[in-house]
This record gives sequence, structure tokens and C-alpha cells, in this order.
Amino acid sequence: MLRNLIKAMRPKQWAKNVFVFAGVLFDGGALDLTRVIRSLVAFGIFCLVSSAIYLINDLVDIEKDRQHPIKRQRPLASGALPPWAAITVAVILLLVCLPGALVYDLSFGIVTIAYVLLMLAYDFWLKHIVILDVMVVAAGFLLRVLAGALVVHVSRFSPWLYICTTFLALFISISKRRNELVLLAGNANSHRSSLDEYSLPFLDDMSSLVTTATVVSYCIYSFAAPNVPQNGTMMLTIPFLLYGIFRYQYLVRNKSLGGAPEDLVLGDKPLLATCLLWALTVGIVIYWPI
Repeated sequence: MLRNLIKAMRPKQWAKNVFVFAGVLFDGGALDLTRVIRSLVAFGIFCLVSSAIYLINDLVDIEKDRQHPIKRQRPLASGALPPWAAITVAVILLLVCLPGALVYDLSFGIVTIAYVLLMLAYDFWLKHIVILDVMVVAAGFLLRVLAGALVVHVSRFSPWLYICTTFLALFISISKRRNELVLLAGNANSHRSSLDEYSLPFLDDMSSLVTTATVVSYCIYSFAAPNVPQNGTMMLTIPFLLYGIFRYQYLVRNKSLGGAPEDLVLGDKPLLATCLLWALTVGIVIYWPI
């Protein structure tokens, strides 16, 4: 049961919570041990809170997941984990983490509670509303960045990064919907009603729009944000962003991947290498400027 419980908490998807570190990284605080520790604690809280949300989501969708070719293997849908265990752990995690987040840092705690409420609304209602479903997922990533910025009390964090995060998260979320539509084919509506309202051309148009917006907003950040070097060296990171987005689109459209973004990024060596090189270049530009 313990093994299945951990699997149901989806530790692989904790990778999404790295967005919490955007605040300390881009504010120039990655060499400050105190601020790094505060970010690590915030990351841990978000991991546990998000696991509680995943357990609740799987409980809500247990019958529909049993009709899904991949999700039916999840512990709750397959019957390997009893519902009472998932409910108990989810409630305990929320009862411990949410008050703990408020005590740790009031602003951070308020954003964490907002994240939980938004995700609960998504689990029970918003994920069935076309267009709004992908926007809510993107808002979840934005709240991660905001929480990470608040917990380390940023002073030089550019608002452009919030915009970049939103568009990038929309791109990932739209790609995930596209994969679901391809994977489920004619049975999409039986899994999620909003999927019946999407079409591949519509999702591709949405993806093209947010891809353009992501690149443009990041380019503006790289040479116009007040906290980047004024010699334009942050623009050296743009090629990594472009390749990463193009590679992601290639995997989604040509290889029919994208259903699990964390698996796609961590499992594709060129994409993972691009992300690491981008992070390394950002670090050099911010902390060891030329």
C-alpha cells in the first residue's frame, strides 16, 4: 500500500515545482544560503500540497481514469490503492502544510492556499470548461513563481518573468490537451467533456499563438528588464529557449508525446540538455557578468 500511495502522489510531477526557484534565481539570491533554504522549504511544501491535489484529482476521476488507456494503471483506478487511504493522506497533508505555510511566511502561505483552492476548483469543475481548463493550469504555474518570489522577498524580480511563465505554461498545457485528444481519439468525451470541444487545428492555432507570445515576451525580458546586465548578454539565452520550444513541438506533433510534460522533458536527452544549458547560461549571465 505504501508503494502505491507514493506512486499516487506522483513524485515525478514534483519537477513542476522547480518554478518556485525562479524568484531566488532571477533575483540574484542563489548564492545566499538563507534564501536558498527558504526556497527549498517552499519547494517541499508545494510538493506535498500538489501531491494532496493529485490524490483528490484521482479520486474524483477514478471511474473515467479506468476508461483511459494509460491512466487506468494509476493506483486508485486500478484498485491497488483503496480510496480511504488516499482521502486520509490528502486531508493530513493539507491540514499540516497549509497552516505551516502561513506560519512560515504569511504572503507565501496566502498564495499557497490560493493555489490549493484553484486546483480544487479545477478538479471538481473548471477542467470541464473548454479554454478555461488550460488557463487554470497556467495560473497554477504562475502561482508557483509568485510564491517562490514572495518567500525570498525579491527586490529585483522582473514582472516580465510572470508573463513569460504564463505563456510557457499555456504552451505546455495546450500541448497536453493535444496529446490527450490524439491518444483518446473518438473516446475523448468519455474521459473529459471539454476535450469534445477541442480540435487539433484549434489547439495548433492556440499553440502557435502562445509560442509566439512566449518568445517575444522572453526576448523583451532579456534586453529590457531592469535586473539583467545592461550589455545584453542575457540575450545569449534566447537560442536555448527557441530550440527547447521547437523540440517540444516536434515531440508533441511528430511523436505524439506531451501527455506527461515532466516525462517528456526528463526523458528526452536533447530537450533536457537544452534546459540545463539554458539554466547554466542564465546563472553565468546573472552571477558572473562579463
